[in-house]
Amino acid sequence: MEQTIDIGIKSEDRSAIADGLARLLADTYTLYLKTHNFHWNVTGPMFNTLHTMFEEQYMELATAVDEIAERIRALGVHAPGSYKQFADLTSLSEETSVPDAKEMIAQLVKDQEAVVRTARSVFPTAEAANDEPTADLLTQRMQIHEKTAWMLRSMIA
Repeated sequence: MEQTIDIGIKSEDRSAIADGLARLLADTYTLYLKTHNFHWNVTGPMFNTLHTMFEEQYMELATAVDEIAERIRALGVHAPGSYKQFADLTSLSEETSVPDAKEMIAQLVKDQEAVVRTARSVFPTAEAANDEPTADLLTQRMQIHEKTAWMLRSMIA
């Protein structure tokens, strides 16, 4: 039996926000998987630096995935959780080969920026519904991904 949710956000707004957060979750999970893959497979003169940096990034992304999914649940919607659902929702491309280190960095810059755009696209809906917890989550995610993109860009400048 489903309980009524009365948190001051209309049901249709909660649903629209959760749809946007599902896209953000899919992008974040896809970026997590790609970053973890690159952590495992990076080679070359920057190996130690990139291996460590990628590990820090995928660990942060693992936490983010949980926070985003839990916000979706707090809004009363089921969070997507399968590869198929994530593949259908994500704006990121998978990497099935093993590119060189510079290409790994370039891909991650592009993907970090894409996640920022996804988060930013959800923000107006959350703001219009006075959903401060989601707006706060989105602001934090944008800040982290913008900083990470800058740090990665700096390595190939």
